Amino acid sequence: MNPSTSPPPSPKPAYPAPAEAFTLSTPVRLWEDGFGADPHHYYEALRAQGPLGWAELAPGVPAYVVTDRQAALDLLHDDATWSHDPRPWETTVAEDAPILGMMRWRPNTLFSDGEAHVRYRRAFVDAFDLVEPHDLRERVHRAVDLLVGRFGPAGEADLVSGFARPLMSLVFNDLFGLPDSESGRLEAGLGKMMEGGAQAAEGEAEFGAYVLDLIAAKSERRGPDITSWLLDHPVELTAEEVTWQVFLTLGAGHEPTANLVSNVLSRVIGNPDFYSTLTSGSRPITDAVTEVLRYETPLSNYGIHYARESVSFHGVWVQAAVPVVISYGALGHFGEREFGAAHHPSDASHLSWSAGEHACPVKHHTLLIATEAVERLTQWLPDLEPVVPRDALAWRPGPFHRSLTALPVRFTPRTPDQSGERP
Repeated sequence: MNPSTSPPPSPKPAYPAPAEAFTLSTPVRLWEDGFGADPHHYYEALRAQGPLGWAELAPGVPAYVVTDRQAALDLLHDDATWSHDPRPWETTVAEDAPILGMMRWRPNTLFSDGEAHVRYRRAFVDAFDLVEPHDLRERVHRAVDLLVGRFGPAGEADLVSGFARPLMSLVFNDLFGLPDSESGRLEAGLGKMMEGGAQAAEGEAEFGAYVLDLIAAKSERRGPDITSWLLDHPVELTAEEVTWQVFLTLGAGHEPTANLVSNVLSRVIGNPDFYSTLTSGSRPITDAVTEVLRYETPLSNYGIHYARESVSFHGVWVQAAVPVVISYGALGHFGEREFGAAHHPSDASHLSWSAGEHACPVKHHTLLIATEAVERLTQWLPDLEPVVPRDALAWRPGPFHRSLTALPVRFTPRTPDQSGERP
């Protein structure tokens, strides 16, 4: 099956009427450009409706949004009431809906329940367990060194388009078994798909073609890579199932991790006192990463569930076949406002990794990639300075992510082969 397609849609009935609790509420439009620029204003509007707010993920595509921590935990730990299978909802949505690339059903661990989920997750976890931390660290260092070699001599760079995004393309392309020359295809397709705008379908198709080429190459010739390990796993995934595991894993790994790195760098570089403690070694990079995961998480609205049947939940009548989105961004925003000073910088009690049976199974790999990337870059270029104040930076549109469009910096020109201290 081509990853850019889905099973033939069933005849589309009228979209279910909004829950009675929201009949007088105007949906908060998370697809607007303003959401990227000022998400907190939108989170305030959602929070004003109660533990669950009423929103639109795209024009005419409504969803419930959970903005209360206890409600989120109750939902994430209740697999009997909630399902990850979006197929009943898909029959209610136009096939050209821009958010389908992020939400349509596929046979993988994210969109499955019960035994199917356990089987897919086992293969997923086992494959990543074969990636040794020292090997992953070396892959990240190699990619950082390659990128610094490209932009270091110029004394200026965009740390989004020139560093964070191509870095993840190089690292994940390598982990899954394709040469560096293919990394640009991965980056371009995923970027379009995540934004959920006019180019979403095109991005989904491009990313799908990349995955199919990868599976074909590994089916013909195995290697020491995650794709080959999935193909050979004892649970005996079919080629189609491996395709969808890879489709999910690359998407879930590349974009959020790239955004995590750029969000960390924007906070660090924009705060000289914070930056000096990190570059001097008196404070670990993990503090900055944890701060971003808590207060500015890169995957700000996701963890999508569907009530198996209409149910009353935290005072709201939730209809079946309507998406219920966990707003990790809203949870972090209100946590920062209410508890900010009370949390230790290394306190990792945030929900950016989700919780329950579908909690992120490879968070340690993600943390290693992000921390090593930031640390290696700041070792090469210890005098990074922002060109634009942090409050003037622009953010990409889209209901799901918190993602900078650019992070321009300047620094003392540096080439990896020049004399002086090296990482």
